Amino acid sequence: MRPAIWLLAGLALCLFAISLLTGPAGIGPVQAITALFGLGEGPMPIVMREIRLPRAILGFAIGAGLGMTGAAMQGYLRNPLAEPGLIGVSGMAALGAVLAIQTGLSQVSGLALPFAALLGAAGGIALLFMLAGPRGGSITLILSGVAISALAGAGTALVLNLSPNPYAANEIVFWLMGSLADRSMVHVWLALPPMLLGGYMIWRTRRALDALTLGEAAAAALGVSPERLRYQLVVGVALIVGPATAVAGAIGFVGLVVPHILRPLVGARPSALLLAAGLGGAILLLGADISVRLILPERDLKLGVITALIGAPLFLHLIWKTRSGGRL
Repeated sequence: MRPAIWLLAGLALCLFAISLLTGPAGIGPVQAITALFGLGEGPMPIVMREIRLPRAILGFAIGAGLGMTGAAMQGYLRNPLAEPGLIGVSGMAALGAVLAIQTGLSQVSGLALPFAALLGAAGGIALLFMLAGPRGGSITLILSGVAISALAGAGTALVLNLSPNPYAANEIVFWLMGSLADRSMVHVWLALPPMLLGGYMIWRTRRALDALTLGEAAAAALGVSPERLRYQLVVGVALIVGPATAVAGAIGFVGLVVPHILRPLVGARPSALLLAAGLGGAILLLGADISVRLILPERDLKLGVITALIGAPLFLHLIWKTRSGGRL
């Protein structure tokens, strides 16, 4: 294993520990560790086990999932500007959550919103396979994803436009910015199993993605089935992006920027980049989530705002390099 992987893993674990120790409640490291195992007194065990631990786990898992799916999509489509939201699942998940907020279902049960988002993601993946077809190529997949994303965006805008309740509209806007605040272990158990399954499915495509760098004809000669690879990859991405959007809202740029940052360290081979991008995504999202608790904590700065502030300048840099004819 490359030294860069060990470095990334160590940094991710350090940020996970810092996430557990960061918050408005003044808990020292020893007290935090004691309370984490339920041995403290007063509200400290509840703060650690029911508030900070779920937030840290979700930050690690969602960041790792978005980073890995970004690397996989870029490897499969051989497009450096590809990212997990390209297939439209995140947009449909967001639309499902927006409808749950608008209709008041989110007020009936705390789990209504993530479940509605998961249903939206499932509808998005079904629509994607219906549009792309069993033998559609990468171009068809991209066009189908763009169409689904546009449809989901139009639906979300329509809900906001017709919302008679300003409080619901305000809640929708804030939810779309993305956040890990006020998440519990219920959200962890809701999102983590499908995300782990999706990560496993993507990890199994690593050799096929390596073969695909030689071209589709060469990959087919090496025994790679394009239909099977597309199915595994799309379902794996959906199993990660859908639950991630369901519990954390829309968080962009992680899957786009992390593979580009780490590609010079581990090489362009997708099999090497998948693990590195997963760890890098966890580092980025944990660092961003720690930042929102330290920067203007009284204003509830949203996680998606921080990731956009980090990712947008790099995205502009990529566009500039493409325009000038440089390699990405």
